[in-house]
Amino acid sequence: MWLFGASGSNMPATDQMQVQRIQERPRISRRHPGKPFWYLPVSLAFDASWAAAPVHLALRSAGDTQAMRYALVAAAAWLFVRTSRGRYALRSLGESGTVSAALRDWLVLVGLLAVMCVASGERTPVLHAVAGLAPCGPMAAVFQSLIHRHLRAQRRDGRAVRRALVIGEVSAIEGLVNHLARRTDHEFVVVGLCPIGDEDPDSLIPVHARLDRQPPTHLSGDSSPVLEAVRGLDVDLVFVAAGPCMAGERLRRLSWAVHGEGRPLIVLPGLSEVARRRVDVSSVAGLTMLHVAPPVRHAGALLLKAASDRLGAILLIVLLAPVFAAVAFTVRLGSPGAVLYRQIRMGKGGRPFTMWKFRTMVANAEQLAKELAGTNEQDGRMFKIRRDPRVTRVGRVLRRYSLDELPQLFNVLQGHMSLVGPRPPLPEEVAEYNDVELRRLTVKPGLTGLWQISGRSDLSWDETLALDLRYVDNWSPSVDYGVLCRTLRAVVEGNGAY
Repeated sequence: MWLFGASGSNMPATDQMQVQRIQERPRISRRHPGKPFWYLPVSLAFDASWAAAPVHLALRSAGDTQAMRYALVAAAAWLFVRTSRGRYALRSLGESGTVSAALRDWLVLVGLLAVMCVASGERTPVLHAVAGLAPCGPMAAVFQSLIHRHLRAQRRDGRAVRRALVIGEVSAIEGLVNHLARRTDHEFVVVGLCPIGDEDPDSLIPVHARLDRQPPTHLSGDSSPVLEAVRGLDVDLVFVAAGPCMAGERLRRLSWAVHGEGRPLIVLPGLSEVARRRVDVSSVAGLTMLHVAPPVRHAGALLLKAASDRLGAILLIVLLAPVFAAVAFTVRLGSPGAVLYRQIRMGKGGRPFTMWKFRTMVANAEQLAKELAGTNEQDGRMFKIRRDPRVTRVGRVLRRYSLDELPQLFNVLQGHMSLVGPRPPLPEEVAEYNDVELRRLTVKPGLTGLWQISGRSDLSWDETLALDLRYVDNWSPSVDYGVLCRTLRAVVEGNGAY
């Protein structure tokens, strides 16, 4: 999706409030991006403990007299692997805590220790040692996820952020400011603008310098006003929204000035919601090229997803059979009406299908919906009311823990849905979709997905759409695995479920 090409004028009032709020965030030193100092030492201590303690217990139970020695070696090796893969870099701490990254680190650790054992001729009980190392990966992922949640909370409160100056054409600047203002899960706060040309941005953020549309004939033409703004605002970095008036040699010269001041310069090409693994940078004939790989759509990956969906659905149906029976019995006793609720939803390619859920509303809920049309609390295509009077007492509990969604496993088994994917929309919602929103329908809807694990009904329509398009464009088996792992926590917490 191209983000910065269209004009962002007429900023909504909510976005203006968000821009004003991020302007009021505290001043951050450019020597440190504001992350709490304890992230690094606590991460090191936690990872070392979860490498050493289990190995020590496992080897000691096997009667090995060198248990402590091997435990210390395991801890040192684990920290070495994590450090070499950049897990403790300041830019990485708290930014993510994916299970897949921790699993890859764990595999590297096992291989490293195996090589060390062979090279040194040690006769350590290998199986016991490997068993002891098993908790390393999962516990590292859990701990980093906790730090990630803490960091996001810090940023929502205006802390742990970096001050930024934005340079570019007005339309690009407004697009960037609006995009950053709608989100609080990033580290950047825009404190000043440097537009190109005489046009005034429609933004509450002040303009601290201006650049001519024509490239200057001397180096100081751009550098003098930009460096004055950089020093006056004490920014941590400079954003440049690339465009016809700021590219090539002009952008290169500006980077000299910014780097000479000791600040990093970040060039925004205009792409959004593209996973890092899809992007590669190369240099040809002195030109820097950004390669964007297409989404994964080959037959092998799709066949793997389909097989995983059906096998997973069968397994879950068998394991959760007692839960199905208990919920059905409770729904039957809770209020008159059918146990299952059937509704037409739109699947891949806009094909309708019948979706099943445990009934959570009164029997005449659809008739009452017309009377409640004016009470919708969502700002987009979905209809949601936090205290919906149609929901039964039993239904509130089922929704709180997503138990009403369990019958959709049979939709997955039939091939109408996937275990992971966008939320299945209603026909009347799809009828109002624009060309961008229709892209949600290029994959199967899911029983769970990025929407479900990121706040559900608490999210705005723009946030919901952004999450769904991110999934559509960046899908991979590892993405599905990560969503499934995070779904259990989202269900237990129940945030946004109503």
